[in-house]
Amino acid sequence: MTLEVLLDGPPDGPALVLLPSSLRDSLDFDALVLPLAAAGWRVLRPQPRGMRGSRGPMAGLTLSDLAGDVHHTIQQLGGGRAVLVGHAFGHFVARLTDRLFPAAVRGVVVLAGAARVFPAGLQDALLIASDPAQPEANRLQALQHAFFAQGQDPRPWLAGWHPHLRAIYRAASADPPKDDWWPHAQSPILDLQGEHDPWRPPATRDELRTALGANRVTVAVVAGASHAMVPEQPAAAAAAILSWAAGLSAR
Repeated sequence: MTLEVLLDGPPDGPALVLLPSSLRDSLDFDALVLPLAAAGWRVLRPQPRGMRGSRGPMAGLTLSDLAGDVHHTIQQLGGGRAVLVGHAFGHFVARLTDRLFPAAVRGVVVLAGAARVFPAGLQDALLIASDPAQPEANRLQALQHAFFAQGQDPRPWLAGWHPHLRAIYRAASADPPKDDWWPHAQSPILDLQGEHDPWRPPATRDELRTALGANRVTVAVVAGASHAMVPEQPAAAAAAILSWAAGLSAR
């Protein structure tokens, strides 16, 4: 098992782990790293298994395996505990890490997490957007619909996908089932939503806070952002993360 982990920020700073969205790798967070590291955080970006330099068993891959990879990263490079930032699918991994390894997690940022039940049609858009064999015009339309707010340029996300892992990661996303972990949390959560994210309709703004309690979940909305969020509004996303994380216990 080999995990490639990108490291930024002071070696003795508190650890913050960035986990990317579905079929994408940790280079997506480039625009977030500088402000987070400049604020004194030790930023860790483990590449998901099968992507870039990360290698490990892929047959029968589960969310628990991916959470174990995050825990290993925290133990080896994060001083034993960290704040986790999971972008979209990455929040599945972040929240299961919190469930399985609560002593290693100070808090979880659900960054552009979808509603508990995905709105119809969006997974089809993901399929088209992430497939380099599709015509570019179709991919751009799917990206604009499912990932980028009007006025934002989706072209950077024509690249950066790992579609050959689609079946493996789709199976992993359902093991364990969402009902086993979604209604539970050990650590504080920042539910950071895009104002125009179709995966998270306005009617679902408070569903996580309602399920887990207002004492555990803070909801914040990033204006002018959709599901991609990081390439759309990196400064606003970083500012929201830093403001919330500053109030966490140092336990």
